[in-house]
Order: sequence, then C-alpha cells, then structure tokens
Amino acid sequence: MCMGDRAQIIEITGDAPTRRRLLEMGLTRGAIVHAVRKAPLGDPVEYHLRGYGLSLRRDLARLVQVVPVRDSQPCK
Repeated sequence: MCMGDRAQIIEITGDAPTRRRLLEMGLTRGAIVHAVRKAPLGDPVEYHLRGYGLSLRRDLARLVQVVPVRDSQPCK
C-alpha cells in the first residue's frame, strides 16, 4: 500500500498467536484500512481503521492481505 491508499482486508496470515493479536487490533476480514503516514526511516507505518490510528511494523503489516478500494491510485 502507498501512503494515502485505502484497501479492504481479505485475509490475515501468520502463526496463531500473531494472527490472533492482529485480529484483536481490529484487522478483520472486510475492514477498510487507510495508509496515513510512515516514520522517517519507513517503519512503522500508521493506518487508520475503525475510527482509530494503528501503527504497525512492516513485518506484521505483510501478514495482512488486502485488495485496493476502487478509488485508490497506483503507487508512484
């Protein structure tokens, strides 16, 4: 995902404890996430979903499979 993009979650992968942790954070199938900004060194990235901001390190974010929402543009 590029900054400013919106996407819909289709699947959470990873081992059981990590998957459960992500699900408890609100990253569930069908939720819309919006990439807001990234830290100066690129990690972590802040996402908005379900009315709150969530910062995730890229290694955890890779476990969340998403599809772009129609109004998103390709990364530049």
